[in-house]
Amino acid sequence: MIAPRRTSHHSANHPTNKSSVNVELNPLFSRPGEATEFPRYTIPEGASLPATAYQIVHDDAMLDGNARLNLATFVGTWMEPEAGKLYAETVDKNMIDKDEYPKTAEIEHRCWRMLADLWNAPDPAQAVGTSTIGSSEACMLAGLALKRRWQHARRAAGKTTDRPNIIMSSAVQVCWEKFCNYFEVEARYVPISNDHKVLDGHGLDEYVDENTIGVVAIMGVTYTGMYEPVQEIAAALDAIQAATGLDVPIHVDGASGAMVAPFLQPELVWDFRVPRVVSINTSGHKYGLVYPGLGWVVWRDRGALPDDLVFHVSYLGGDMPTFALNFSRPGAQVLLQYYLFLRLGSEGYRAVHAACRDVAEYLAHQIGAMEPFELWNDGSDIPVFAWRLKPGHTDKWDLHHLSDRLRMAGWLVPAYPMPDGLADLTVQRIVVRNGFTRDLAESFLEDLRAAVEFLDSADSALPDAGHAEAFHH
Repeated sequence: MIAPRRTSHHSANHPTNKSSVNVELNPLFSRPGEATEFPRYTIPEGASLPATAYQIVHDDAMLDGNARLNLATFVGTWMEPEAGKLYAETVDKNMIDKDEYPKTAEIEHRCWRMLADLWNAPDPAQAVGTSTIGSSEACMLAGLALKRRWQHARRAAGKTTDRPNIIMSSAVQVCWEKFCNYFEVEARYVPISNDHKVLDGHGLDEYVDENTIGVVAIMGVTYTGMYEPVQEIAAALDAIQAATGLDVPIHVDGASGAMVAPFLQPELVWDFRVPRVVSINTSGHKYGLVYPGLGWVVWRDRGALPDDLVFHVSYLGGDMPTFALNFSRPGAQVLLQYYLFLRLGSEGYRAVHAACRDVAEYLAHQIGAMEPFELWNDGSDIPVFAWRLKPGHTDKWDLHHLSDRLRMAGWLVPAYPMPDGLADLTVQRIVVRNGFTRDLAESFLEDLRAAVEFLDSADSALPDAGHAEAFHH
């Protein structure tokens, strides 16, 4: 007869457990805490052995999906063993404590200077930059700088600073909605359409007015991976300025593309070569190839970042200028970024991203050739592409059912509605990252074809998969 299992109300380290069991000698899975249950929503009364606590957390995390098979995320899921070793050695460094860790602070400075150079700042030595927790924080800082510059210009002209607005595509990442909500800026969304799949400057004059603090151009739209044409957006703003006198700057949200375009499309002009571009952000933990979380933001020169946004803090013995939403944050990822800049160089980044793009274009070609599907884009910008189910192919299943079938094989491939303007269109998207090989791509295609064959052969329409949830905003 099996004894009843203890409930979470019984501490794994209750004195009665300790009196009857030598936890040092007991096999791991028979130890108190392994043989019983820890409380889930209260802190246990007593301590446990490191191996026991480790095993409990390890086993919970084991139930997550395999990160390497997650084709939904842009976030890096693989680094070399040397990077893992460096990470473990430096995980205790606090990035904000620049007086205590001056070399880490110097390496942060080197990294954003390298990015300023990569993005063709007129004079990288006069650029300003910082690391962040991710692109969301970087976008918040860039948006604040746009708002503050606009406020200063309005006050200097004797005008009010009420009702600032910012213009962006309806396909913008949710962090920009957060920026507008948190910092009281009106969001003006330009809807995408079949004719204008991205923000391309078309009809921009209908949205710009004297309260516009800037326009956001996306290098690598989250929904599809497509680039927004920064030069065309700038040309539209040039025409608006010629007609109205309004001088509107551009921030480039390059969360993904700012670390791809310089290596794969060097001829594409989207960065500080466009005079209207005042700031650019990217995610070190996306196509910067670092583990999460790390972002970067760089302003073209000191005039693009108002001085009154920079704090000078006396902290642990030194004067520390800082512009950030977070204070204490990890320095290890900054060191990992520097490691990769040294390890890969331009040639290495070019090779890694080219390999990812080759896999993306191969997958897009194979999926586009399948009878049920129609491509939205082909992965030739960043290594990301999306497809839709052809109208009329079937009334038995939809892309949510297909997403569920793929999940059964371990693949995470999201299905979601497109943003305003195309909200009735559902697509699926694949993000090809470093470590997703051609061999894995072949395995995925086998499972995709098997899933489609199963769904097509179903005798009747399947129940609603119920997964159209919160991808869109």
